[in-house]
Amino acid sequence: MAQTTKNLRQAEITRETAETQVRLRLTLDGTGTADINTGVGFLDHVLELFAKHGFFDIEVEATGDLHVDAHHTTEDVGICLGMALHEAVGDKAGMRRFGSFTVPMYESLAKVDLDVCGRAYLHYDTPLGYGKVGDFDIELAEEFFHGFVNHSGTTLHINVPYGTNRHHIIEAIFKAVAKALDIATRLDARITGVLSTKGSL
Repeated sequence: MAQTTKNLRQAEITRETAETQVRLRLTLDGTGTADINTGVGFLDHVLELFAKHGFFDIEVEATGDLHVDAHHTTEDVGICLGMALHEAVGDKAGMRRFGSFTVPMYESLAKVDLDVCGRAYLHYDTPLGYGKVGDFDIELAEEFFHGFVNHSGTTLHINVPYGTNRHHIIEAIFKAVAKALDIATRLDARITGVLSTKGSL
């Protein structure tokens, strides 16, 4: 079950399943403040980075079946962030829509290109493979973004051409997505309606 409330470019999502309970609030035109408590330490860390570098205000309170693993909690927080973005951008009028950003993190480089267009697609090309950062299974980063794009209607291309440190790679990805999304969701006085020759997104 999901409940949403919307106020201008802000949305709050409450989602409860048999596996997780998530409450997430997103303000697009924020200052980068974060209050994150998912029970998954590394997920909290990268979401705080996401808020800081995207200038989004984000609150997340999540509980889940962490006695199994962090999969459901990570995926469902991604779903809720996607739902919140979908609600917060509304009809996308006046919004730039496209965003690209490249973030270097020591030996790692993450390049992100995205389109907040209503068409969900994820391209995810990284050298991560399998393993852990602390207790966090690194393949869960991809699951997070699958949940995000499927519920926000974002076309998202994540490319990491090189990198060796798993922590650095995932941090760079989250920072690059945040920066690209900040660019894409900005309002531009030159845009009348939505930025599409079709007249709708």
